[in-house]
Amino acid sequence: MHRSASRLTRVLACAAVPMILTVAGCSSDSGKDSGSDSGKKKSDSSSSSKPTPKASAALEKVAYLSLPDPCKAIQAKTIETLVPEAKDKNGTATKSNDLSTRASCSWNGLDEDGLKGSQYRWLSISLVRYDSHASLGSGNKRAEEQYKKQVEGAKAAEGAQDVKVEPAGGIGDEGTSVAYNLKKDVEFLNNTILVRAQNVVVTLDYNGAAYEGAAAPDRAKLVQDATVAAREIVASVDAAGKEAPAKPSAEPSKSGEPSKTPEQSPSAQATQES
Repeated sequence: MHRSASRLTRVLACAAVPMILTVAGCSSDSGKDSGSDSGKKKSDSSSSSKPTPKASAALEKVAYLSLPDPCKAIQAKTIETLVPEAKDKNGTATKSNDLSTRASCSWNGLDEDGLKGSQYRWLSISLVRYDSHASLGSGNKRAEEQYKKQVEGAKAAEGAQDVKVEPAGGIGDEGTSVAYNLKKDVEFLNNTILVRAQNVVVTLDYNGAAYEGAAAPDRAKLVQDATVAAREIVASVDAAGKEAPAKPSAEPSKSGEPSKTPEQSPSAQATQES
């Protein structure tokens, strides 16, 4: 009887071992599942808490939507002062595929004074307007980059001597005057004034030379006169550029189809003066 009881005890003890292992195994699996669920929840939570990417900023609106008539951007009395005896007091405009973005005009004249010789003057202005573009940047930024390039170009003009660079009297948002001498058949005094007025770049070239024994142009007066003209141009840009130009109506061509508006060109086609 004692042996039977002892044997039964051993059988029950051995039977209890797998039961404990089974319970332990269940407990372990349960822990793994809960950890996995917790990990998923944390992952979901972290992903949902991530900030959504911001929408791309809207393009900056430009200040000037059009350009003034370049040949009327300087007052008539100023033209008379800068270019006495101009061939055409109204100026000669260059051709452009889009006058709302690129326009220019020039004047030249020879003032003869008998035995005292002659004075030659040449004035040219160029206006370029930049729009904001998704891939190229804001109109102001594009104008600023072009302005800097042109200043460097003016300072490195071929054949330029005695180059003097200085601020252009507080015209526009930024302005630079580049004055230098240039030897051709006679010595020319040249002044280039570059101005950025928000999204418009203004380039003014003014030079003079003396012939037949006349006294050479006064360099300081040349720069002063050019600065006056540059101020007038910027004022004209400000007055005319706030409204978009009217779109020309399409005129029927000979074939009866409406004519197409010419595409914008990156550069104007200049005409040669006789």
